[in-house]
Amino acid sequence: MRILTCLKQVPERDSRYKLNQDGSRVLEEDLVFETNESDLYALEEALRLKEGTGGDVAVLSIGSDRISKVLRNALAMGADRAIHLKDEAFERGDAWGTARAIAAAIGPEDFDLVLTGVQSEDMAFAQTGAVLAQMLGWPCATIVLEVALEADTGRIQVKRELESNVFERVELPLPAVLTIQSGSHPIRYATLRGIMQAKKKEYRVLTAQDLGLSPEAVGEMAAKVRHHRLLAPERKKRTVMIQGNAEEAAGTLMDKLVNEVGVI
Repeated sequence: MRILTCLKQVPERDSRYKLNQDGSRVLEEDLVFETNESDLYALEEALRLKEGTGGDVAVLSIGSDRISKVLRNALAMGADRAIHLKDEAFERGDAWGTARAIAAAIGPEDFDLVLTGVQSEDMAFAQTGAVLAQMLGWPCATIVLEVALEADTGRIQVKRELESNVFERVELPLPAVLTIQSGSHPIRYATLRGIMQAKKKEYRVLTAQDLGLSPEAVGEMAAKVRHHRLLAPERKKRTVMIQGNAEEAAGTLMDKLVNEVGVI
């Protein structure tokens, strides 16, 4: 089985975000980046399928030179080769532009399965995998926890997470696109041996021109979604320390609950 796993680099969870002057985007200069968590679970699922059925796992990411950290780490974890889509034309794109770039990269390949994380931690649109499937004309299942290949039929069975602790099992023909939920399986670590082997694995860098895409077809110029303004959460709660003995504190508390909070 030939599997492609799509990875995205996102700011670390505890990052302090700074916005540009008009508040339309986050400044990246002082941020520390890591691989999107659910994408790591997608990679883990791909590696497990490879171990069970054979084949190879390719990883793909879009971005500048810093993206190489994401791809090199994936190679060290066990992926066989990496595809780096590197071009200024890809920058600040939305899910549609990202999916179009990935679809163009998939075109010459003969993948049986494409895995993505269920959503990115920075934008959380949860759209890229589904849009990609539509562009490829492949079946798609989202929020997937388990994947099993039926060797005799060449189809896959997946377990999906629905609401209220309800799960669904569906069967799909290959090729297909799946978006993987976080927590599906424990994520493996890159070993020292894996890190050394990663240096010898194939690492391809492709531009928009290499994919036959014009700058107007991807990135910010082709975006269907425009970010007008980003807003930081407002702190509306505050802690008040009530002084005095028990009787005085109780009286003060009742006064605040009645006159300030309005719950009594």
